[in-house]
Amino acid sequence: MGIHVVHFLHQGIKKWGIVNENLVRPIEKDFDTLASLLAEGIDKVKSLADHQKDISLDEVTLLSPVTKPARIVCQGANYGTHRAESGLEAKKPPFNLIFTKADSTLSGPRDPIICPDHVKLLDYEIELGLIIGKEISETQEVTDENLHEYVAGLVITNDVSARDIQLGQTQWYKGKSYRTFCPVGPYVYLLEKEDIPLINNLELNLWVNGELRQSTNTENLLFKPAETLTELSGLMDFSPGDLLLTGTTGGVALRLSPEVTEKLLNPVVSGEEKMQLILDSQSQIDFYLKDNDVIRCEIKSVDGKIDLGVLENKVAHAVPVKA
Repeated sequence: MGIHVVHFLHQGIKKWGIVNENLVRPIEKDFDTLASLLAEGIDKVKSLADHQKDISLDEVTLLSPVTKPARIVCQGANYGTHRAESGLEAKKPPFNLIFTKADSTLSGPRDPIICPDHVKLLDYEIELGLIIGKEISETQEVTDENLHEYVAGLVITNDVSARDIQLGQTQWYKGKSYRTFCPVGPYVYLLEKEDIPLINNLELNLWVNGELRQSTNTENLLFKPAETLTELSGLMDFSPGDLLLTGTTGGVALRLSPEVTEKLLNPVVSGEEKMQLILDSQSQIDFYLKDNDVIRCEIKSVDGKIDLGVLENKVAHAVPVKA
């Protein structure tokens, strides 16, 4: 089986380590980025922690295990249930919806999600994150059989979204790229080859203040990882340490009727009309995030062999900029 690698702060020093239950064993070599750690290979990383003293996880501050610089590439509407609640057909569409987030969105597994003062519709999206392990600079034929050559690890992610900006302004990148809008962690699970089939049988669950909101299995992904990486390799580069978010399931706060979605996608409808439409259509929905809400995310395999831990973040409000 693979290993759980954590990035943490201890006594004022940033370190990497290998987690075993409630203990972390530091890796004796310093790595500036996740990419430089991945370059060592999983066996060397294991050996670098062989003679170190364990530290309790309670004594460290967990940091984002995905480090900058990193491409954050996202799949949108990649579960039928989420497509349906977004006013789209639930079946697999003819194309893969792809967008990106700024890597300044990356934040740690216990860090607050800072909601900008002007954002009115703050939403959550649990997603399985794939850590790229290989340089990709030309078209590749990625299959379930060679996926281990391209995906180095797995991580829990929360694709936090400002729906009023995303849909009212028709700006997905802007609406999803505010700082802290991509909490990840608590660690990266570095895969062994035999772990790869489990990627298609992972259970995802998200709670807000203890209430289960999202629940699915990755077997329900419409565009699977190998298919997606094959397609994306034909149009863009990837580097080790980059992050691919595979999409979220139903249960987000956003609820759109087909009629509202059609108007939001209509280029003839003005920006002012779209903003008012999204605000009006969501005004009676009580699932949008508020100050001090706690979002808890878990991803694990059905057989328990892979457990990506707990990603838990509280919503905080941004301090308004003084005039």
